[in-house]
Amino acid sequence: MSVVDSGAVGHGATWAAGGMLAAALEAEPGEEAMVGLARWSQALWPLWAEQLAAASGIDVAYRGEGTLQVASNRDELAALHHRYRYLKRQGLPVEWRDSGPLRDLEPGLSPDMLGAIVSAGDHQVDPRAVVPALAAAVAAAGGRIEGNRAVAAIEPADRGWIVRLADGEHRAADHVVLAAGAWSAGIAGWPTQARPPVRPAKGQALVLQMDPVRPLVRHVVWGAGIYLVPRLDGRLYVGATVEDRGYDRQPTAGGVLSLLEAAWRILPGIEELPLVELVTGLRPRSRDDLPMVGPAGAPGLHLATGHHRNGILLAPATAELVAAGILGGMPAIDASAFAPARFHSPTEVAVTA
Repeated sequence: MSVVDSGAVGHGATWAAGGMLAAALEAEPGEEAMVGLARWSQALWPLWAEQLAAASGIDVAYRGEGTLQVASNRDELAALHHRYRYLKRQGLPVEWRDSGPLRDLEPGLSPDMLGAIVSAGDHQVDPRAVVPALAAAVAAAGGRIEGNRAVAAIEPADRGWIVRLADGEHRAADHVVLAAGAWSAGIAGWPTQARPPVRPAKGQALVLQMDPVRPLVRHVVWGAGIYLVPRLDGRLYVGATVEDRGYDRQPTAGGVLSLLEAAWRILPGIEELPLVELVTGLRPRSRDDLPMVGPAGAPGLHLATGHHRNGILLAPATAELVAAGILGGMPAIDASAFAPARFHSPTEVAVTA
């Protein structure tokens, strides 16, 4: 197996990600299939983290403190109560905390916080540890991962496909998996009926530095337009905007201002923390905001893209679904809602095949 990355390995959207495994709090009305996929993948993560550590010797910093979604005014509180009732109707394992018990759970939160949904099962990992762990695990299994090797095009061959790299090298492959994130639609030679409708969704985030011994917060905390993700080494990830700016990755003053203001309302102590990094990334967003995973309409072609905000959460499930598509196995869940073919009519496929 060979994996090629156009830049430094894993330094795209993954490097900029928050690493939240929030299958419950990400649940949205009308996306019940997504809830099932997310919950399945979330359940795979603890063993996946152990296996990655065993194969690579790298701890992916899996943390199980849970996630809080907080409200700081009466309008937010009413909306959060409504959301809580929806999540409970879906059978998701969440609880409610009023302001007093909430401050007992996280004393650093602003006294303005009026209540919260507590999702004890929504955990986190550090994507910047996951990337080298995955690379090392692939190498240990006999695979090869190469950075700064852009793919120029794919071409059909007598048996399988030819992958042409930008430097002129070409390689034969029985199976090709397109997992190029926000750039997935631009690989030349990809058949029309299989080309994914993916666009970039820009995200800006900040990294602040807490005292790792006495951090301001231990749970992942969501608020209105903001989330705070504490790392084991004291870094506090503050994210993230969602912007339609094409392939622009430039940080902006407005993005930084909106993040800091929203974060400060929840956790006032951040005003004393050093700002150590500005982060931007381009999430791959599909036309219906659901991932595209599985066979791509032509023999030997597979897609793994369109994960938008949930790439880290869905990594284990994506691996299982892609493997099932290549090896001819049956996935553990019904993944038809995420089949790439959903964007193409039978007539279109028949004409272009």
